[in-house]
Amino acid sequence: MSGLPGSGKSTVAKRLAADLGCAVISVDTIERGLHEAGVDACQPIGLAAYAVANRLVDVQLSLGHAVIADAVNHHPDARQAWLDPATAHGVDLRVLHVECSDEVLHRERLATRMHDLRVVPWERVVSLRETRTPRPVDVETVETGPT
Repeated sequence: MSGLPGSGKSTVAKRLAADLGCAVISVDTIERGLHEAGVDACQPIGLAAYAVANRLVDVQLSLGHAVIADAVNHHPDARQAWLDPATAHGVDLRVLHVECSDEVLHRERLATRMHDLRVVPWERVVSLRETRTPRPVDVETVETGPT
């Protein structure tokens, strides 16, 4: 599961997990747990949260469980880190990229969401959108804006 902050990734992940009967491993939830454990919110813990999430996904796959990984996945290294366990365990991988093409709705979601973490400024979303690079595998896009 990938996409910009506020695009609807976590909502889609939760619905899919309920339908599939599988776990969701969310980088945001891990970051929140680190903060609750006393890591200062000003600390750059994103890489650590991704590493923990990757390890949890690897363990679940090794047990034969399906799992949904929920993260922005902006950096190519982060994307590759999800591909490696799937390949190692010989499981099918589907990459869903969640988008909200309605900018007004996207901004509203970002501003009003009940979230595990801090507020993400719209300027950060724009920066991430403008610097997005291609994925190394086929990606299915899920539109969460009005249809």
